[in-house]
Amino acid sequence: MDIVLLIAGLVVLVASGEVLVRGAAGIALKADIPPLIVGLTVVSIGTSAPELFASVTAALEGNPGLSIGNVVGSNIANLALVLGITAIIYPIPVSRGVLRFDGPVMVAMTLLFIFFMWDRELAAYEGGILVGLMIAFILVLIRRSRIERKKQLEADAAKEFETDADEFEGFKKRSYLLLTGFVIAGCIGLYFGSNWFVGGASGIAKSLGVSDYVIGVTIVAFGTSVPELVASVIAALRHQTDISIGNLIGSNIFNILSVIGITSIVKPLPVDGALLANDVWWMLGIALLIFPLIRMGYKIVRWNGILLVAIYIVYIALVLF
Repeated sequence: MDIVLLIAGLVVLVASGEVLVRGAAGIALKADIPPLIVGLTVVSIGTSAPELFASVTAALEGNPGLSIGNVVGSNIANLALVLGITAIIYPIPVSRGVLRFDGPVMVAMTLLFIFFMWDRELAAYEGGILVGLMIAFILVLIRRSRIERKKQLEADAAKEFETDADEFEGFKKRSYLLLTGFVIAGCIGLYFGSNWFVGGASGIAKSLGVSDYVIGVTIVAFGTSVPELVASVIAALRHQTDISIGNLIGSNIFNILSVIGITSIVKPLPVDGALLANDVWWMLGIALLIFPLIRMGYKIVRWNGILLVAIYIVYIALVLF
């Protein structure tokens, strides 16, 4: 029964997140908000909705290990598994903006995340700092894209986010009532899906005799990374991988700032000692590994992808065994 709940919850989470993003993006575009801004805000934050709802639900139901493990495991999966599989299918070109701005921000936020966890608890005020940084990060992205739009670096970034938003242009023709219904339906689906998903994951953890954090960094993290994996694989099959690494790095940043930030505001999160001693360093190490791989030619090639997937397999094996 727990496995059925887990799978059903995951399906509802992914579908509801998509419905929520489409409704919110459609409303924003109907209100004549530029596609660039929609991509930077609504689409980027909306794709973190499954992680957010799953983490908040886990914290409120007394399973904080699932909350933090979800984010740590998801960030590892995004850069090792998802990026690796995408590069194996088709090489990923990388803009200099990733190396100069997005990548360093991700590493800095990862280090801050580890620093906040060092006392074995994520307090409400630390969550407030993370949410404040999320708002600042969005404002910096918007300002940066406006000021430097004519530069090639920013042209690439603008193309990335406009491409994300173009997908929703057709929704401008829908009524506000219908789009609002999408948003409401998405939120309701996320609520029930997160409850089922967390309930199933918690039940599996208890039946296997393992900690919540182990289930969080493996099953829950993989489940909430499914949208990124599917989107990246489809992009690779279409040879449209130029935006993959930027999206994945952005997802990792939002996971820390929004998911952990909001969850710890709702309820302070105790940190599992094993996670602090092991998993967070894998998260940081993989984030740092991206830099020398990019330096080899501003492209993540197939052997890089094989290396990243192999690292992920080793990590999961060490966590489970």
